[in-house]
Amino acid sequence: MLINVSNHPSQYWPENQMELAISQFSTLIDLPFPAIDPRSTEGVIDLLASDYFTKIMAILDECANEPYAHAIHIQGEYTFVFRLVTLLKASGIRCIASTSNRNVEYQESGDKIVKFDFIGFRDY
Repeated sequence: MLINVSNHPSQYWPENQMELAISQFSTLIDLPFPAIDPRSTEGVIDLLASDYFTKIMAILDECANEPYAHAIHIQGEYTFVFRLVTLLKASGIRCIASTSNRNVEYQESGDKIVKFDFIGFRDY
């Protein structure tokens, strides 16, 4: 099972990313990334990471007897990701991120259009 903890719901992933996820992990579920106030204290971030760790462990416990690999796909606000990945890895849980080519197009209006071309998964 792959648990997607990011601001990018899997229903919007490109076909090649979805195919790789299913081929490596068989099933995929989304656990929405939390909205993190930029003014949050480190203590608040620690509590949030602990809460997500508990949620993830509960999901993994439910599928512990399944014969395929498990991992957490996690990307988002850096300090939260660092804390959660640290907790997960200390418990032996594989954590991965997506790699992509980032293509940026600047508009005359000053707007920026960013497109990501998925390449693969990389372990933390």
